[in-house]
Amino acid sequence: MLNFDFKNPTKIIFGKGQMAVLPKEIPADAKILLLYGGGSIKKNGIYEQVKEALSDFEVVEFGGIPANPEYQVLLKALEIIKSEKITFLLAVGGGSVIDGTKFLSSAALYEGEDPWEILKKPIRTFVGMPFGCVLTLPATGSEMNSGAVITRADSKEKLGMGGPGLFPQFSILDPEVIQSIPVRQLENGIVDAFNHVLEQYITFPAGASLQDRFAESILQTLIEVGPKVIENPSDYAAASNFMWSCTMALNGLIQKGVPTDWAVHAIGHELTALFGIDHARTLAIIGPNHYQYNFEAKKEKLAQYAERVWGISNGSVEEKAQAGIDKTKSFYTQLNVSYKLSDYTADYNGVATTIANRLDARGWVKLGENKNITPKDVEKIVEMSY
Repeated sequence: MLNFDFKNPTKIIFGKGQMAVLPKEIPADAKILLLYGGGSIKKNGIYEQVKEALSDFEVVEFGGIPANPEYQVLLKALEIIKSEKITFLLAVGGGSVIDGTKFLSSAALYEGEDPWEILKKPIRTFVGMPFGCVLTLPATGSEMNSGAVITRADSKEKLGMGGPGLFPQFSILDPEVIQSIPVRQLENGIVDAFNHVLEQYITFPAGASLQDRFAESILQTLIEVGPKVIENPSDYAAASNFMWSCTMALNGLIQKGVPTDWAVHAIGHELTALFGIDHARTLAIIGPNHYQYNFEAKKEKLAQYAERVWGISNGSVEEKAQAGIDKTKSFYTQLNVSYKLSDYTADYNGVATTIANRLDARGWVKLGENKNITPKDVEKIVEMSY
């Protein structure tokens, strides 16, 4: 088990009717910028609940943060923060709104001339403008971590940022919100959380028995409740376990003491930047082929995954490892999520070389838990994903 330190300061407020506590979590003299996405919160009643809870505060609104939080859109919100002298940010939405809010938290106090440097260099944020979250879409775990990913449309880039100053002060998680979520977004949420766990689990054995069991339990729970929430989003027991699994998948706990991969995310982000493919679906496209290509290095954990998560006890290490990959693809198919790039775009020819060149130009030449996945390897993985 590897050395680690762990601190997560985010307060989680979980369950039905928890919106009522929102005013108690925000400083009484705060001037709030309320941030949200495309307006779904105005259709499902969440907007009215938030506005009522904030009735005693001075609130400025900024809506329209897109599914992949876009840099130029966020700069407009940054102008409001400065001109209106905002002191507190409140994200009401899913991972994209929360990620956008994290960028704004950092950029609001950034002393450089170009906020894009926060992502391009990247620059870690140790102190940001305080913010809280009301989660409306379980998936990314952004409500309980300090990382974010931002898209820049004009350069077709999707880059990450983070730092200890970007933990939400609190996050309100009411599982009843999933009743109004479109099926496609539920499918994405399950696949996204599932892949977050795999990136921290399918690496190589590190003797971290408890961490492995944590990861396996999240995977098993998602397999169990995922189809249930798609079939009946009003099933509160399934919804609550789904929501908490998404949060636990990326709040930092299961990655402590173990090696982590994240090559799948690095490659998947390029597919989103180039084609606009849903983030979760890019992970489904790349993940199985990444594991296939790096089979020898990952076969022990793949076999463990197959045995403990999928109940496959017969066969050699290699046979179980292969069964684990096959079961993963079958699970995505069950969720109506394709793992072939050609099902999302007819423009895929040559994209493997494009992505490899982009990563090479950025200096991302040693990906994966062993830091040995080169752009040439990435090119082959993407070609396998066509």
